[in-house]
Amino acid sequence: MSETTTSERTSILQAGTPAPDFVLRSTPDQKVALSDFRGRPVILAFYPADWSPVCSDQMALYQEVLPEFERFDAELLGLSVDGVWSHLAFAKDRKLTSRCSLTSSPRGPWPGATACTGRTKEPVSGRCS
Repeated sequence: MSETTTSERTSILQAGTPAPDFVLRSTPDQKVALSDFRGRPVILAFYPADWSPVCSDQMALYQEVLPEFERFDAELLGLSVDGVWSHLAFAKDRKLTSRCSLTSSPRGPWPGATACTGRTKEPVSGRCS
């Protein structure tokens, strides 16, 4: 298991700092940009993998509390390294609504990953790296 070094943590955004824009694929033919939601609260839910028991429970919980997020006009984006086809099947199987968007963050650095996650390597959960 690799550990995040102090130098990898130096670029974490402070609370209240606008996140840098990024664009990730949400379906085979559509992309989602963080800037699409500029001016609205956005919840970035990073999770290691579709289909794992813990992640399935995590996304089901987010789906259950979506009405609470909607009270604040907040958008929920689930990010993992799984591909769009996996996300589509996972969302259908778990009955995740369109208000719970899953996006694919390919392995390797993506624009905004370092600032959002504080990691300069693969954008995966620290418990899985």
